[in-house]
Amino acid sequence: MAFHLFDRIAVEEEGEGPVVVCVHGLGGSGNTWTPLMPAMARHRVVRVDLPGSGRSQRAEGALSIQRYVDVLLDVCSRLNITRAHWVGHSMGTIVCQHIAAAHPKLTASVALFGPLIAPPDAARTAMTARAAKAREGAAGMQEITQALLNAAISADTRQRLPVAVAYVRESLMRQGGEAYARSCEALAGAQAAAVDRIEAPVLLVTGDEDGVAPPQAVRAMAEKLHSARSTQVVVLPRCGHWTPIERPEECQRELRDFLAAHARS
Repeated sequence: MAFHLFDRIAVEEEGEGPVVVCVHGLGGSGNTWTPLMPAMARHRVVRVDLPGSGRSQRAEGALSIQRYVDVLLDVCSRLNITRAHWVGHSMGTIVCQHIAAAHPKLTASVALFGPLIAPPDAARTAMTARAAKAREGAAGMQEITQALLNAAISADTRQRLPVAVAYVRESLMRQGGEAYARSCEALAGAQAAAVDRIEAPVLLVTGDEDGVAPPQAVRAMAEKLHSARSTQVVVLPRCGHWTPIERPEECQRELRDFLAAHARS
């Protein structure tokens, strides 16, 4: 595994073969994708900690979806990546959609877990309030974490998979309050990509208990994609919003099959 630090942005790179670029969501990091690494065993996998998250929390300035896009394009340029399969979770799915819509030659396929086109108004308001709470420091992050453990993870996961709960808890609580607040504001300001311009094959995976990306919204999203005929929608039972963490075996299977089907895209 190679580790890079590009202008305070942490990047991990491992493996050989077709490139897969992994983009985590709010409160995540490149480690969000560790459970799915077996599905990408024959690929060159690039995992980026977005500005404000994980080991990239020292990145300065305001955050936005466009800044995330620019960072990922810069990483691709530095690593001589001219075409990649893009894999995203939650907020990262919005970033992947913008890249796929604006840079079709760079996009071989798009696999999105817990996908959304853009937050609804109520979610934007909630994100702004969460940013203010995060700025209260450790106590604020503790309160945010506990609320999300109850709301974003399925009851079945909380009961049967304490390791998954521990991962999500640790991932959230390791986020610095100010950096997490700026990440919340980036999501609150997120605008939809021109999804009807996405030409690459798309995989959409959500949980039947995902309140951020509920199945009905994901199916409606699939209908908006220009590539609707080559768009797959998978709904995992007894699963919340942290699909790669809650249901790693099922997500591995779906991602492995999808990448194999579009190996020459």
